[in-house]
Amino acid sequence: MNPLLIILLILLMVSGLGLIVFILLHSGKGTGVSDMIASAVYSSQSGTSIVEKNLDRITIGLAVVFMLCLVALMLVYPQGVINR
Repeated sequence: MNPLLIILLILLMVSGLGLIVFILLHSGKGTGVSDMIASAVYSSQSGTSIVEKNLDRITIGLAVVFMLCLVALMLVYPQGVINR
């Protein structure tokens, strides 16, 4: 396998798993269980807390890395065939 392919696939998997984790860490906006837990932990009464802003930044960064890896894989391997 090509070293570029290995690097792109590792980045794609790490950013994908990171996206799953950080999206699940966001607090809910409704009146469900996640909202009760988030209000007890963060105890913020108005606006978003610093923790939420950092979660947003990390999530956006991981999404950008994920999309760039997908585009790079499409450019490097346009037909989806990986020769060994």
